[in-house]
Amino acid sequence: MQDQITVTGMVLKQSPSGEYDRRVTILTKERGKVVAFARGARRQGNSLAAATNSFAFGQFKLYHGRDAYTLVGAEISNYFEGLMNDFEGAYYGMYFAEVADYYGRENNDERMLLGLLYQSLKALSVPSLSRPLVRTIFECKALAVNGEYPGAPKNAGLSESAVYALEYIGQSSLEKLYTFTVTDEVLREMQGVAEEYQRKYVRHAFKSLEILKALC
Repeated sequence: MQDQITVTGMVLKQSPSGEYDRRVTILTKERGKVVAFARGARRQGNSLAAATNSFAFGQFKLYHGRDAYTLVGAEISNYFEGLMNDFEGAYYGMYFAEVADYYGRENNDERMLLGLLYQSLKALSVPSLSRPLVRTIFECKALAVNGEYPGAPKNAGLSESAVYALEYIGQSSLEKLYTFTVTDEVLREMQGVAEEYQRKYVRHAFKSLEILKALC
């Protein structure tokens, strides 16, 4: 098919379009954040139905038309079914995806942001990891990926453990990001810093975060 491309990415969100179609936002390695229409994806048995669900990660075949992309095929390697079937986990995931949607830009290099989102959804699926800790790490690393993370604040009276953890988040590779745990006291310190940085650098109200705070 002329002008067809294959991209690697994850579905951030989807919504109905017309009677049977879906409009999907995909964060991709190759084209940044793109919006595509999946024709007939809401019909029972359609091959694109599962591939257009939130969190679906894999390769997407897109046709670049005059005004928009059309999704014509997909090979999904991870659906994150565990999160989709976990009410609390799903809302954590939706919050992370909403943050990625906020930061992501079309035709931008979003490999780091996509990698962060993928690793963070995997971390939410690990029973031994505290989800509030995963959220705090994600929020700080998202700032770092966007070039806005200043590290641990100076002269803030933080414990050595909190300072070390906050600095580690900024410097760590994505693959090693979720390889530590902290005490409840240290987590509270980190959460305070993350919340302050969100107010200072993000200044955006995320709908899914409001629901998540009501749940947890």
